[in-house]
Amino acid sequence: MSVTVHELAARLADRLRRQMPAGSRLDRLATDLETAFTGAVAPVDDAGCRAVQALAQRHARHLELHFHAGREAAAADEAGGWPPPDPLRVQAQAAGVTQVRRDDDRFVLQLDALEPLGLAAPYVDAAFTLARGASRLVLDLRRNGGGDPATVAAVAGRLLGDDATHLSDVTYRDRVRQWWTPDLPAGTALTQPLAVLVSGHTYSSAEALAYHLQARGRAVVVGEPTRGAADHVTPVWLTPEVLCLLPEAEVRDARTGTNWEGTGVIPDIACPAAEALENA
Repeated sequence: MSVTVHELAARLADRLRRQMPAGSRLDRLATDLETAFTGAVAPVDDAGCRAVQALAQRHARHLELHFHAGREAAAADEAGGWPPPDPLRVQAQAAGVTQVRRDDDRFVLQLDALEPLGLAAPYVDAAFTLARGASRLVLDLRRNGGGDPATVAAVAGRLLGDDATHLSDVTYRDRVRQWWTPDLPAGTALTQPLAVLVSGHTYSSAEALAYHLQARGRAVVVGEPTRGAADHVTPVWLTPEVLCLLPEAEVRDARTGTNWEGTGVIPDIACPAAEALENA
């Protein structure tokens, strides 16, 4: 029997109450989901998923619903978990290190993904080697859709200093996890002036990287406000055909005590994303 849009919204609200950290934001989100779709008795389809997602993202920008027509599963409401990364894919894409260059004594790193640190570290390390001796640094995150918080910490560590720095507290329903940059050998971290380029496509952990650097006065952020997704999410099948990226933890920057949820990272120098490098 087909699941209706109302039933999907109710399932989502129930799952959020069981998994998302308690608080007023959860209460508003769950209540809105339960009341807004009361009369929505049409079977779930892609349009229905988009409607539920649009309402949910008023409160949680990282909550996503993806409709997979005709998919069959043994059980609905199953926790899918993140699939293991494909090493060959990561290697073929150089772990998101899309471009590294030196021009006019300026180092520019375009980083389009934050792949799992175990696979990304050799590429990130190699890229930063070219930064030695440059007078200025540019980190281009305009196309970065996020990824591994450990890779965020590793990249931030290269830019914040050799000593470990407390970046964030991530609050789950039952625990809090701290993220720190690693301790580095003396003289490893880069100290040159830094600009970070962002856009409306900069998302999730890429936003975290820009926010942490900006909050510590390490970087001038240039471009457009980012998308404003600060939660950690996990994939859950709400029905055999609907995959949800469900918020399971809230991030708080250790310096500011807050985050970029809903607002995005606000640039210090606002300009169209296409002009960010020039303005930097």
